[in-house]
Amino acid sequence: MKASVVVTGSAGAIGIAICTAFSNAGFNVIGVDKLEGEQAGCDEFIRADLERIVADEEYRHTALTRLNSALGDAGCHALVNNAALQLLNPSGLATLAEWQRTFAVNLYAPFVLTQSLLPALTVANGSVVNIASIHAIQSKPGFCAYATSKAALVAFTRGLALDLAPAVRINAVAPAAVDTPMLRAGFNDEDALSRLAAYHPAGRIGAPDDVAKAAIFLASADSGFITGTTLFVDGGIAGRLHDPI
Repeated sequence: MKASVVVTGSAGAIGIAICTAFSNAGFNVIGVDKLEGEQAGCDEFIRADLERIVADEEYRHTALTRLNSALGDAGCHALVNNAALQLLNPSGLATLAEWQRTFAVNLYAPFVLTQSLLPALTVANGSVVNIASIHAIQSKPGFCAYATSKAALVAFTRGLALDLAPAVRINAVAPAAVDTPMLRAGFNDEDALSRLAAYHPAGRIGAPDDVAKAAIFLASADSGFITGTTLFVDGGIAGRLHDPI
């Protein structure tokens, strides 16, 4: 019987890459997303809105019951909390509702899903991989809510690893810029994107597959002595000094 993995945000570019990588590695992949877009790499897809899972008790019960049923008795080898919400607004203009939505998807949903799937994760001696962000440690104007939620997700990763040890391992991946449609939508021209790529010591921005490979590693037995850590998949940019000259 195939080992099962649950991937949230499975319809996005990074989600598709993660699902495809796990599928190619022989896993039974259960994708979770509120969108009905391309579901490449998924053996089963569950349409669910993570904001509603957090806010609506009846909806949460129905969605999580369906998810646990899809896993069956074999358990859950890995839960990849990949779904994220990025609402950009200067803090002077940001609303409480924007912060609440951001934290619902980026922090509260990973907690709810991990808690719900804990019996299945324990049965499989599984692991949780949280997709954080470089913004957890280095950010820029307008990203305050997003950056705070990702920093909290990194802290959640450390704390949860202690709470669930040794039955379940918890780690995080923190990517820098990744070449997705959402990233490209924020640039007016290819020249600006090229300058961003050149600014990374690696000489390029990340690819969705870079994040997927890191998630596969942290979910595998090869990382069996790693828990409570955050792997920065950032092309070296976290170490670069940002001088004005």
